[in-house]
Amino acid sequence: MNRKSLVTSVLAKASKYRKLTRMVGDSETIKRILELTEELKQRAVALAKPDEEHIRVRAREIWDENGRPSGRDEEFWYQAERELREAEELVKHANEEA
Repeated sequence: MNRKSLVTSVLAKASKYRKLTRMVGDSETIKRILELTEELKQRAVALAKPDEEHIRVRAREIWDENGRPSGRDEEFWYQAERELREAEELVKHANEEA
């Protein structure tokens, strides 16, 4: 699973849990659910951070997925960068909506 999909999944869970608080009457439970949503958002931020190591790992995954062709290193690197930047944008957008 690529980082963008993983970030999307984590953010979806955070959103689902936040919506769940509307159905809960106990303030302590609501507080714990909101703490969990914040933890999930922080995980999403960490997963989406486009540092060199994450880019390298994802570029290697793309290379493997494509049968390990030679001469396409830059293409895979840029694709990995793009995916991570898109994931980062998802996190920013989710934080703006919250």
